[in-house]
Amino acid sequence: MAPVRILLVEDDRSIASSVVEGLEAAGFAVTHVGNGADALTAAEHDLILLDLGLPDMDGRDVCRELRQRTKAPIIMLTARSEEFDRVLGLELGADDYVTKPFSLRELVARIRAVARRTFDNTQPDEPAPAQSIGPLRLDRRTRRVHLDGTEVQLTAKEFDLLAFLAGDIGAVRTRTEILENVWDAHWYGPTKTVDAHVASLRKKLGAHEWIQAVRGVGFRLEPPE
Repeated sequence: MAPVRILLVEDDRSIASSVVEGLEAAGFAVTHVGNGADALTAAEHDLILLDLGLPDMDGRDVCRELRQRTKAPIIMLTARSEEFDRVLGLELGADDYVTKPFSLRELVARIRAVARRTFDNTQPDEPAPAQSIGPLRLDRRTRRVHLDGTEVQLTAKEFDLLAFLAGDIGAVRTRTEILENVWDAHWYGPTKTVDAHVASLRKKLGAHEWIQAVRGVGFRLEPPE
């Protein structure tokens, strides 16, 4: 099996050097660019690691542009740990984020989790019929979502979250269940990651009521009345 091809967008050469070395040792194929302009003209990759603090462009603008050009999952590398910045990044199309400083072990775990959820869910020999939930149509085989006939552009992680909640309409899923099934069984990051993705997904679906919060428990998916 060919290694996952990663595009690393990082202007700090010392950080980039250590990340490239560590990821290649973990079995990934890594291409490094040091600014937003080069990231936007780079060849297609399987996954993108995007630092938000770039010298020529705001990393959030780069994220937005990349999402319009590629379906490859994007993991943000950011020193901005505030919830607002994380939610904004996810709304712009990122699939996950890692806050600096981070360990190589954490980064590799995040990459593998995102890659596993993105690529393993598209096996052609597994039946995955389209599902209709009111005006929403979710097709697991093609990983496409339509609302009232119009396609909704979701990140890989947003699709996985929606598909998991749609697996049992009306059932309440705890944050732990969601993290274990949509992220990774050995996830050790904050559960606020779920809330951030739910907020982004609600916005794209156009109605807060699609995903209802059950205080102290988790979330459930139901079509708005």
